[in-house]
Amino acid sequence: MQTQRKKSLVTEYCDQIWIERGLSKNTISSYSSDLHKLESWLYSKNISLLKCSDVDLNLYLAKKFEEGCSSSSINRILSSIKGFFVWASKMRKIDSNPSELIDSPKLKRKLPINLSEEDITNLLNTPDTSNSAGIRDRCILEILYATGLRVSELTDLSMNQVDVERGLVRVIGKGNKERIIPLGEKAMNWYLNYITHHREVPVASKNNNRIFLTNKGKNFSRKACWSMICKYSKIAIPNKNISPHALRHAFATHLLNNGADLRAVQLLLGHSSLSTTQIYTHVAKERLQAFHSQHHPRGKM
Repeated sequence: MQTQRKKSLVTEYCDQIWIERGLSKNTISSYSSDLHKLESWLYSKNISLLKCSDVDLNLYLAKKFEEGCSSSSINRILSSIKGFFVWASKMRKIDSNPSELIDSPKLKRKLPINLSEEDITNLLNTPDTSNSAGIRDRCILEILYATGLRVSELTDLSMNQVDVERGLVRVIGKGNKERIIPLGEKAMNWYLNYITHHREVPVASKNNNRIFLTNKGKNFSRKACWSMICKYSKIAIPNKNISPHALRHAFATHLLNNGADLRAVQLLLGHSSLSTTQIYTHVAKERLQAFHSQHHPRGKM
């Protein structure tokens, strides 16, 4: 009789927090990757994960800095490590927590790249909409800009999450939190065009409820979506090195520029803290300048 292989500690930890906290697959995958890389590095030094010291962990993080990891990446890795050792301590697998006194590196707060409404228009008009793949891509770009969704939230969308009658999309975001976002007329028109005439549903994928599919009827992956957005942005906005997240930034910034309330933007983005949303006030200068020019006695040039 074959004996069942024992789970690794990292897998056991990730399985437990996935059940307890309801984290997304991407978050769990990130934690798992960070911890397995640490475990491999420790193994190369003949040190087990549960026997490492704070010195070992500091040496590992210093190595990551030398490899070119940014402060934000180091913070994410350290967060994964700290979470694991808090769990290991709670489960009495270790006597003391080696990560407890390790401080996170200070982050330089990066401002989002400012995309103008003209930039966005150029980007949205880039896909070749004479074919089904182009219609799908245009629909994706329109929805991302209209809703501020994260790429992973968009690729996870199912047909039952879109309320066509009311023009709303129901999103399951970070921490399994639900939010309802208006789609807007233009994004809704592209969505209806795509699902009615261009969504590929071969016989093998009849039961696939995901909205965005490849030409073979498989789920359109997060990686494929990122690649598609980067391709079009290099054509439409070659002078700006943007990431797919820039559409989410543009969504927030343009809302604020046109008079939206910061609290409303926070709810639409799904931020748990208002301080996270406040970064967009730094790039929403157009609205403030126009307001000053219009209302201050000496504001007009």
